[in-house]
Amino acid sequence: QVQLVESGGGLVQAGGSLRLSCAASRRIFSIRSMGWYRQAPGKQRELVASITSVGSTNYADSVKGRFTISRDNAKNTVALQMNSLKPEDTAVYYCNFAQNTYSVITNYWGQGTQVTVSS
Repeated sequence: QVQLVESGGGLVQAGGSLRLSCAASRRIFSIRSMGWYRQAPGKQRELVASITSVGSTNYADSVKGRFTISRDNAKNTVALQMNSLKPEDTAVYYCNFAQNTYSVITNYWGQGTQVTVSS
């Protein structure tokens, strides 16, 4: 069973920065996209940022200009650089790998890492 392992969460003051990283326990082939989602207490999980195999990116409006997603296809890793953090960015952040095999999509999820931004 493939596992995604996240790291880099923590507590930071508003205006600070954090970098999240996610790696697969073994190589996953045919990854269509990698992404980061977050879930705040009492809210639904939402997409923060995603990146395709060719490097096309997509960001939630709330993080545009502050967060940057990147991936290393050779290493099967994805990172999220978060700058100018705000208290409303506080949430559990999950990484996601979407594998496309003969048009069948398989989603892999990390266990989640807590990001807390104090005001």
